[in-house]
Amino acid sequence: MRAPRPLRSRLGRGAALAALLATSGTALAACGQGSSALGHKACVEVSRSLRLFHQSESSPDPSKAASLRSQALIELRRALPSAALAGASDGQWQALMATLSESSRVPEADLVTALSAQCAQTLSS
Repeated sequence: MRAPRPLRSRLGRGAALAALLATSGTALAACGQGSSALGHKACVEVSRSLRLFHQSESSPDPSKAASLRSQALIELRRALPSAALAGASDGQWQALMATLSESSRVPEADLVTALSAQCAQTLSS
C-alpha cells in the first residue's frame, strides 16, 4: 500500500497545472490580439485587484479584509500572462510585466504605487 501524498504536494501540482492552462489559454487567445489589447486587459485586471486591495484596507472585519486581500492577489496574478505577452511584443508593457512578476515575492501594498502609475494612462483612455 502506498502512502498518501502530502496535501501540499497535491496542491502544488494542481496550482502549477492551473497556471500552465491559464497561460496556454491566454497565449492562444492572444493570437488575434495586439499588445495594446493585451496590456489593456492586464490593466483591467490590475484595476480590479487594486479596488479589492483598497476595500481590504478599509474593512473593519479582519477576516473580510484577509479574504479581500486574497481575492486581490488572485486578480493581480491573473494579469501577469496578458502583461507578459504584451511585454514580449511591445516594450512599453515590460515594466508592468516586471512589477506583476514581483507579486509572488513582494506584498501588494508595496506594488500599488507602481501598478497604479503603469496602468493610469491605459485605463483613462
